[in-house]
Amino acid sequence: MEPLPDSVKALIEQRTFANLATLMPDGSPHVVQTWVDHEGDLVVINTFDGSQKHKNAKRDSRVALTITDPAEQFHIAVVRGRVKEITFDGAEEHIDRMAMKYLGQPKYQRRFPGRRVLIKIEATRVIPPWTDTHPRGNQPKKS
Repeated sequence: MEPLPDSVKALIEQRTFANLATLMPDGSPHVVQTWVDHEGDLVVINTFDGSQKHKNAKRDSRVALTITDPAEQFHIAVVRGRVKEITFDGAEEHIDRMAMKYLGQPKYQRRFPGRRVLIKIEATRVIPPWTDTHPRGNQPKKS
């Protein structure tokens, strides 16, 4: 497991969104925008029991996320990893915390019938925001 850098944790703690990629049964990608949180070095996604991302994560633990800075859309963090845990424990309370973060409401109002579930992801590769992974030839040389 690769620890989440502080810059990635700080980005997640903002009112930011993640694009989560999971794998469909035929191996094709399924990408969805979602709210995002972290517990220490684990990325946490809250969804409803039986959602496509939940079904995919149960079947194949490989996932990837991009997390975009809401103030600067070109500053993103990239996380590749594996689902470490899928649990119902604490998911209802967690979605209420996410409703406060994203909607300013103390309770999540758009509940589907059924239970909420937490998908906890451990990173295997992280590219923090504000990292230029491809230096350009037109940048001034550092002296």
